[in-house]
Amino acid sequence: QVQLVESGGGLVQAGGSLRLSCAASGDVTGINYMAWYRQAPGKPREFVAISASGGITNYADSVKGRFTVSRDNAKNTVYLQMNSLIPEDTAVYYCNAKFNGIWEYWGQGTPVTVSS
Repeated sequence: QVQLVESGGGLVQAGGSLRLSCAASGDVTGINYMAWYRQAPGKPREFVAISASGGITNYADSVKGRFTVSRDNAKNTVYLQMNSLIPEDTAVYYCNAKFNGIWEYWGQGTPVTVSS
């Protein structure tokens, strides 16, 4: 069993920055990837960014050039540095991770609000 705990969300003005963290604990072996998703009010959950094995990263087009995903393998933690935030980035941000090609987990989410 694995637990994912996000932190770092909050209220920020447009143009500002936030750094989200997601720490994995428990039976943390064989990490395939750690990723970020978000869900805005009244909208489906959408992919934001992923940090996969071998240092591979990928981003949604809407955040490319503004967000950076990174991972500290020693701490089993994935980060999402969010710069140049816009009101459209307002959402609950969820951490998602897959282990050993089988087990997938979600965090409880951390809210981000960007005011105009």
